[in-house]
Formats: sequence, C-alpha cells, structure tokens
Amino acid sequence: MHIPTVSQTHPDSTPRALRERLGLLTYQTPPAEAMAAIVAAEAAGVRQVWRTQGTPLWNSLTVLAAAATHTTTIRLGTAIMPIYAHHPVALAQQALVLASLAPNRLRLGIGPGNRQPIESSYGLSQSRPLAHLREYLTILRAALWTGHVEYQGSFYNTQATLPESAQVPILISALREKAFALAGELADGAIAWVCPPQYLLHTALPAMRAGAQLAGRPTPPLVAQVFVALDSDAQSVRDTFRAQFDHGRFYGSQPEYATMFATAGFPVFSDGSWSDDLIDTLVISGNETTIAARLAELLSFGLDELLIMPLQSSNPTHLTHLIGRL
Repeated sequence: MHIPTVSQTHPDSTPRALRERLGLLTYQTPPAEAMAAIVAAEAAGVRQVWRTQGTPLWNSLTVLAAAATHTTTIRLGTAIMPIYAHHPVALAQQALVLASLAPNRLRLGIGPGNRQPIESSYGLSQSRPLAHLREYLTILRAALWTGHVEYQGSFYNTQATLPESAQVPILISALREKAFALAGELADGAIAWVCPPQYLLHTALPAMRAGAQLAGRPTPPLVAQVFVALDSDAQSVRDTFRAQFDHGRFYGSQPEYATMFATAGFPVFSDGSWSDDLIDTLVISGNETTIAARLAELLSFGLDELLIMPLQSSNPTHLTHLIGRL
C-alpha cells in the first residue's frame, strides 16, 4: 500500500522537536514502580507519558495524580480510560484533581474499551459503543470545560455543577472510520491502537478530516501507537511480540480488529494469529539510529504524534533515554 512522500503530508504549521511528538507508554505496573518510571522519564527528557487502564487493574488517573506531585513538566495521558467503568461526571471530578495538581499537563484519553473485559469484569453490556461514546464525550466536555452539565440522552440523564473547570484535552480511542470521524468532529484528538500506518494514513486521517470539516473546525491530532524494540534480529522481534501478545490472538479474534487489519491489507489467520508482515509493519526495530529515523519518517508522513510501547525484550531505560534525546 502506498505511503505518501513528505510533499504529500498532513501539514504541521508549528514545527516541534521530535521528542515533543513522542510519548512513552508505561505498562500496568504497580503504582510505586510506575511513579518511579515516570520520574525517571522526565529526568531523561521525555515530554509525554501515557498509561493504559487494564481491567480491573490499578486506576491510571490515580497513579498519574500521584506521579504529578513528583514531577514538574512531563505531560501525563491516559490511553485510555474505559467509559463503561466510569460515569462521565465522576471521571470529570477525578480529572479535575489531576488538572489542579499538574496544570496544563493532563490529556484525558477515553474510549469504550474492549468488549470482553468490560462485559466479564463489570457485568455491563457494551451496546452501541459509538453512540455511547458520543454522549459520554459531550457530558465530560461540558463538566470539565465549563464546570456545569445538564444532559438528557439515551444513556445518561445528568445535572451537575463541579467546584471548578479545566480545559483538559479529551482524546478518544478510535479503530474504525466512524470513530475517527467522531474524533474529528468532537474530540481533541484520536488515539489509535495496533493500527498499521497505511490504515492510519489512508483511512483514519481522511475520516478525521471529514468529521472536522463537517463540524467546521480544524482537524485534531492523531496519536498513533507503535511498538518499539531495540533489537536488529527480525525473527527475534517477531518471537518476542508473539510471546508478549499471545500470538496476537486476542486482537485478531475480535471482529472489529480483524476487520481493520483486513482493510489495512494484513488479514489475520483463521485462528486470530498475525502474519509476519503485520508484525513487521507494527513494530519498529533495530538500533538507535534506525529507530530514530523510522519514528521521524512516520511523523513526516502525516501522523501527529506517536505513542511508543516498548516490547518487553527492550531495555526500558535505554529506550527512555533515546526518546529523551531526540
């Protein structure tokens, strides 16, 4: 699939240092370990860390709030907080605490989350997730940005006044075209997970631009998750990836992911496992020079930011210092 040249890229009117457009994902480690990693990342020059929210693991916003009291400049993001597990007003209350502790440093990523853990852990039905997300985003925006919300819809009926407001950027997870269009229409960005670059450039970005145009607003940033391994042995990288992600079967067995992979030109096998070609397009591997060049290349193609998830075979300290130097 064709990857555009630099002359065809999505324009960025405000050039930024490479590290300003890179974020480091911290694993779902215990709070003390996560805090230490975030403090070390800031000291190394990393500008943005993200934390996922596993179900039902440690609450990521709480961990980031604790880390905020031990840092001063690093931006803190959730990728993502599952909306079915948190009422939008309650999430706004929690986000206001972090915004107060770390002004202008929080980016709040939200999304429906994966159906299986939501339905099994919380006993909730994940029905009409995109419509649910639209309502949730509308309520959360009003509560956070204005301090007051009155809303009656299909999923929520709520009226609340919060003690203060904070214009925290709200990003949404996106996988299929309609979700990217919703991000373009209403959100402050989209966070893409395990999406091949070809799919993001030729499917996701056009959908975001169409949604933004419909709403008469600029296209918000697309944050693309990538895997990184400081390893020049391609087969070793593939083996590590398959061991870490259960041979890709979790995502590959989910119809929404399988459809996305097929649309991108990388259909999964019948058992949900991933081909070498799919892994190779998702994982950036090699030495420091190779990795830095590939990260810069992806950004030049039109992706706004990269959310870097280290493979577990990589030395996290080594990768943290690499990102901080770029």
